[in-house]
Amino acid sequence: MVNVASRPVIPAKMQAWVLGNPGALELTEKPVPQPGAAEVLVRVDAIAVCATDLEVIYHGPPALIQGGEPFNKNFTPGHEYMGTVAGLGPGVDEFEVGERVAVEVHAGCGRCERCREGMYTACLNYGMNYGDRDKGHRANGFTTDGGFAEYAINHVNTLVRVPGGMSDEEATLIVTAGTAMYGLDVMGGLIAGQALVVTGPGPIGLMGVAVAKALGAQPVILTGTHADQRRLELGRRLGADHVVNVHAEDAVAAVKRITDGKGCHYVLECSGAPDAVNEAARMVNRGGRICLAAFPQEPARVDLAYLVSNNIYVFGIRGEGKSATHRAAALMQQKRFDASLIHTHTFPLDEVPTAIRYSRERVDDAIKVVVKMRH
Repeated sequence: MVNVASRPVIPAKMQAWVLGNPGALELTEKPVPQPGAAEVLVRVDAIAVCATDLEVIYHGPPALIQGGEPFNKNFTPGHEYMGTVAGLGPGVDEFEVGERVAVEVHAGCGRCERCREGMYTACLNYGMNYGDRDKGHRANGFTTDGGFAEYAINHVNTLVRVPGGMSDEEATLIVTAGTAMYGLDVMGGLIAGQALVVTGPGPIGLMGVAVAKALGAQPVILTGTHADQRRLELGRRLGADHVVNVHAEDAVAAVKRITDGKGCHYVLECSGAPDAVNEAARMVNRGGRICLAAFPQEPARVDLAYLVSNNIYVFGIRGEGKSATHRAAALMQQKRFDASLIHTHTFPLDEVPTAIRYSRERVDDAIKVVVKMRH
């Protein structure tokens, strides 16, 4: 039961960071939004900085605000947040005020073909939530206001209850683990007893190691560079059976060595490196599967003939679809892995630009940077 006396008082105004020109955030005051049908008002308690937030803040895509770039539109970015249910929209009885929740990014429109198939992260009405073409689409921090603020609106379908005893900081990582879970889902594998390579030890890659190991993958191989040495060691603690420093050994050769020349069944590609797809194709065995979870900076050349001749499947994912956050949260509740290992720095709300800088520049070897609203 939720303690009624602990229910938060909702103010009329809130502090929120808004995006001006590329890379420019300003702390301002906004009205606290009001939840509509099937929505709740979330008091944001903590939010993690994601690499995709950096893409939005500095470059724009994949954000789409009022049909175009997100700059100078009073838009609040941020999507990996958790908090407390502060208010309920009309007819909402799935949650109670005072419950702690983590959030998914995408609600979708709920009316297009993809949403009806459960592929709400590929909603065909992406960004269509303004003016005369309001399809009701929501993707907080991408097409609607996100979590670098004191309050945010979320559809009930995007909420995951935070297990008791889990810290606010760890709860922000449920979404990250959910993205990794979704990547494994779309590859459609059995996972247990099968070889999987994770390329790139960023937050999603590290959670990919943890989730895959929790699901029984064997062996789990993590690759990275000299600069990633600390992250590679974290990968071991999260369940990697082997780590490969690609500056010391060719990654493809290492995978073949570890698998006795057979190659792996799956590659979860989280590096975004220029030749990542071609390397992944040579890591998997014939009929193997590759999931692309990173945003490359530039278009990449891919050896399609090799993919075709070896019957290799390539999937791309966006976000944390198929309710994968619920399964990730269950694994975290069962203590199957310690997601808090990748949390390295915490800042208050008024220091969001510093948190962004730490994440972008890897200051002090930052991995996952969290903004915490209250202590």
